[in-house]
Amino acid sequence: MSRSRPLHTAAAALLFVGLATLPAHAVNKDMVQLQTQIQQLQDAVARLQQSNDERMGVLKDLVQQTADAVNKMSVAVDGMKLQMQNSQDALSTKSDQVSGQIQSLNDTLDELKARMARLDKALNDIQGQQQSMTAILNNLPQPTGTPAPATNGAQPNPPSNSPAISPDSSPFQPPPPTTPVPAAPKPTAGKPVPNAASAKDLYNVAYGDYIAARYPLATSEFMELAAAYPDDTLSGNAFFYLGEINLRTAKPTAAVKAYDHLLEHFPDNNKIPAAHLHKAEAMISMKQTPGAIRELQALIQRFPNSPEAAQARTKLATLNH
Repeated sequence: MSRSRPLHTAAAALLFVGLATLPAHAVNKDMVQLQTQIQQLQDAVARLQQSNDERMGVLKDLVQQTADAVNKMSVAVDGMKLQMQNSQDALSTKSDQVSGQIQSLNDTLDELKARMARLDKALNDIQGQQQSMTAILNNLPQPTGTPAPATNGAQPNPPSNSPAISPDSSPFQPPPPTTPVPAAPKPTAGKPVPNAASAKDLYNVAYGDYIAARYPLATSEFMELAAAYPDDTLSGNAFFYLGEINLRTAKPTAAVKAYDHLLEHFPDNNKIPAAHLHKAEAMISMKQTPGAIRELQALIQRFPNSPEAAQARTKLATLNH
């Protein structure tokens, strides 16, 4: 019995030690697995970090290339804008030159018309003088022979063989009476002849004074034309040149009124595009930029292919900047 107790005690101790050692081994195995998993996770994170670094490098290269491309595109766009601006300036200059030449041609044509009208009037005056002279000559009495005066002594009869002298062939006929021909009235410079004061005559005279820069006289003559023939197309031209005179003499308000009268009462006049453009210029000089922009836009809308519309586009680009 005494020997069995130590054996039982030893067996119990061994069993206790065995039971005590079993969880330690299990814990160590789990720790090893956990450490292995952590190591695997760290490796995966490292690989992911490396992959992200590589992708970030590629992305940085792409961003750099895109930035370079954008810079190059910006430089190209700036160059194109500069070229377009230069082209637009050159086109504007050419358009201004062409418009000025067209206006000069129109003025020259009007001046030639005025000269032709004056020549036509002079020819009519000459024809009138010729007709007056012809009428006076036709009304003159026919010349007749005058008999020789009688004397107290008897005149001997002429010899029979001498030729008889007829009364009409007498060398002592008196000269035919002459009547002075009245001189035709000469036209006064700058004033139409009252008997021929048509709209065309008034316009030609006024336009001649406008070309000669006699602006006060031309103004009164254009106003006289507009008052005498308010519905005539030439009255529309008169209001245009009234606006031109006021614009050249630094009277933009009066110029705008004259252009407005032309635009409202003569919508089919050939001076309408120039009236829109010059009205806008007068408004710009008065610092009325919004109204000038509306006027230029109206010109472009109504007459898109006219030389004045090209100038209006250039002025709009300048005003919008």
